[in-house]
Amino acid sequence: MAHAVWSGVLSFGLVTVPVQMFGATESHTIRFHQLQRGTADRVRNKRVNERTGEDVPLSDIVKGYDIGDEYVVVEPEELDEVAPGRSKKLEISGFIDLDEIDPVYYDRTYYVGPRGDEYAKVYALLVEAMKKAGKAAIATFVMRNREYLVVVKPVNDVLVVHTLHWADEVRDPHREIGGLPENARVEKRELDTAVQLVDALSVDWDPQEYRDSYQERVRELLEAKRTGGTVEKEEPPPRSTNVIDLNEALRASVERAKGKRGTGGKKRAEAEKAGRAEKAGKKAEKAEKAEKATAEKATAKKRAKKPPEAADLAGLSKTALYELATEADIPGRSTMSREELVEALSATGGRRKARASA
Repeated sequence: MAHAVWSGVLSFGLVTVPVQMFGATESHTIRFHQLQRGTADRVRNKRVNERTGEDVPLSDIVKGYDIGDEYVVVEPEELDEVAPGRSKKLEISGFIDLDEIDPVYYDRTYYVGPRGDEYAKVYALLVEAMKKAGKAAIATFVMRNREYLVVVKPVNDVLVVHTLHWADEVRDPHREIGGLPENARVEKRELDTAVQLVDALSVDWDPQEYRDSYQERVRELLEAKRTGGTVEKEEPPPRSTNVIDLNEALRASVERAKGKRGTGGKKRAEAEKAGRAEKAGKKAEKAEKAEKATAEKATAKKRAKKPPEAADLAGLSKTALYELATEADIPGRSTMSREELVEALSATGGRRKARASA
């Protein structure tokens, strides 16, 4: 069970219910440590006085606001004294229609639950009342010495809290972005075709159908580097659409989208079944490749005892060649093709022979 990040009371009118707040999401991002190249030594950030170069303990650090030629220094306890207070109250100030909030204002999401079985009835009453009214609540609360503006809405039988950016934190896109279309002329036929494309690509929203493919590729890269394998590079991004060919590109896109859509549920099920079979096949193929790579790795180590000859290298796989290149510490090996690895390794063997004869 997750740990509560905040606890207090939720109040609307004269009704108050003790609640706890929990993080609604978690990150699956792969975390890397910083290492010094060529070693397994961790690189860490330190608090250092930039004038003396000496470490500074956390207790000696204060806040400084730069006003140009000097700093205004503020002690941590001074910030506590002027903060909105260590409030334990999530106070609803009003109810709104949910679609009134521009998505740019949303920040983080939390779940809110009653702090004990005895408060479940009041909590359930608020959930059902908001669902029936079709409303969301605007509220404020303080967490970790910071005040938050939030929207509270019912989702099934749970209250969900979205923290919002304050109005002065949201940038004006017309002031921040150059080149926004102000007087761009849109042809009617292009607009009609573009609308057809939007309709053809319309789908039912199901978050389970989407996955973070980039993180999957990173994991594949890590596994390949661990086992001495390689990972194919992705295709470069497509070129920008030429304005002259815009309508033709739109029409072709509509036809392709309609073709994909016309396959129906049966073909989709068949595709899913084939996808599962393909996945199982890839798993078996991956295991076979790993076994082969292990064998080639052993062969490569034996060959590494003597300078590699071009004839010897020609029969090796790219994995084995990469292993030899790693042992020979050939720079740039991770981006070399098979032929480039053979050439680099052959040159390494030639240099060894020259040193031996000298």
